[in-house]
Amino acid sequence: MKILITGANGYIGQRLIPVLIEQGHQLHCCVRNRKRFEAEHTHPQILIEEVDFLQPVDDQVFPKNVDVAFYLIHSMSSKGDFMEKEAMAARNFTRALEKTSCRQVIYLSGIVNEAELSDHLNSRFNVEKILRSGTVPLTVLRAGIIVGSGSASFEIIRELIEKLPVLIGPKWLKTRCQPIGVRNVVRFLEGVMLREETFGKDYDIGGSEVLSYREMLMQYAQVRQLRRYIFILPLISPRLSSHWLYFITSTSFPLAVNLVDSMKVNVICRPNSLAEDLGIELMTYRDAVKLAFLRIRQHTVISSWKDAFVSFDTNPRLMEYVEVPDFGCFRDIKKRDVTGREDAVQERIWSIGGQTGWYYATLLWKFRGYLDRFMGGVGLRRGRTNPDKIYAGDALDFWRVLVADLPNRRLLLFAEMILPGEAWLEFKIVKRLERRELRQTATFRPKGIWGRLYWYSLLPFHFFIFNGMINKLVQPKMGEQ
Repeated sequence: MKILITGANGYIGQRLIPVLIEQGHQLHCCVRNRKRFEAEHTHPQILIEEVDFLQPVDDQVFPKNVDVAFYLIHSMSSKGDFMEKEAMAARNFTRALEKTSCRQVIYLSGIVNEAELSDHLNSRFNVEKILRSGTVPLTVLRAGIIVGSGSASFEIIRELIEKLPVLIGPKWLKTRCQPIGVRNVVRFLEGVMLREETFGKDYDIGGSEVLSYREMLMQYAQVRQLRRYIFILPLISPRLSSHWLYFITSTSFPLAVNLVDSMKVNVICRPNSLAEDLGIELMTYRDAVKLAFLRIRQHTVISSWKDAFVSFDTNPRLMEYVEVPDFGCFRDIKKRDVTGREDAVQERIWSIGGQTGWYYATLLWKFRGYLDRFMGGVGLRRGRTNPDKIYAGDALDFWRVLVADLPNRRLLLFAEMILPGEAWLEFKIVKRLERRELRQTATFRPKGIWGRLYWYSLLPFHFFIFNGMINKLVQPKMGEQ
């Protein structure tokens, strides 16, 4: 079967791709920038199509011969006109699909059974209407909270419970939902492919139980064998809740606003027999949490919301920054001889950030992260998805990985912290005559006078931080020659 996947870089898309590949299907994966995607996906059954659905789709680029299309484009932003952008993307997709041989569109939406919905649930419902207006039959799967390693909801619950022995929360902790394991979601998605009885219909998909957010937090604590106390204070406003969530967890502030807005709405499934028809055994919330931690312990997290490019907030041209500019920039370049120890040094470079840290001046790195967080940035709390694997496009604390070229021993990071300019940090092991040399280069392209003042004010700190970091990277461990 030939299958089109939009949002292939996203959390669900990355989970769906290996399942469909294992079944022998040919995939047309639509992404806004192929450079990031092709670094991780080299399977011969995957064809990469570079398409930005916020623009009219080029008929010459869009694949014509497909059987099924998955529409997995979502925005978790609360910035600006996201509803119009989601609608625009859906309209452009629908127009392009009508010129193909596609027989079914499958859309993963949100549960919309309440009279009053959040802006994002309203937007999901509006996208459904647009997709239905096309000539290709639509199957809609509506899910609430998705639980899995790397999912936004799971990671936020994880941070709250792991960090806070006593949690004082707002009244939305009483809101009820029907969480579903990501494994069940993927099974539903692939299960409805070309099942004609599902054409033109929508289904609510959820796990085997209805829980309040407070119950979800407590059950998580029980699975982790942590004693936690949760108290509800009804006077906490939604705005204060958003700030609280933002400062406690690794979520961005726009995402925190969206989550709080949506958490005020009950998301409970209408009864249906789809799980029974497809032979799907629904997981309990506890089982979904246990499975997520099994993935984490085995370092086999397939995708993370932090690594997925949010559909409309991430600069689609970000991967063009792989060529670090030469002009109008400040640089801090450090070099060290690593002859005979290239593999050990590269292993340390590939493990940088997250729990490992930045090898030197840890307090200063943390202070910069707290400062960025205070200013509304991402801070250091995103960490990294895997402790020993890294790919182009991954989030790495307040950096984004642009290049992770293992054979050529090059790692290039681009800063996503709030800055009066643009910043890169590059590690590269190069051949110099008969020797091997590690080159560590920090590049900063300032914007205006404030950018220049920022660079000069940090020069004393850079001297100690960057010297210390490269010295630690090349320092032999005990037992190494």
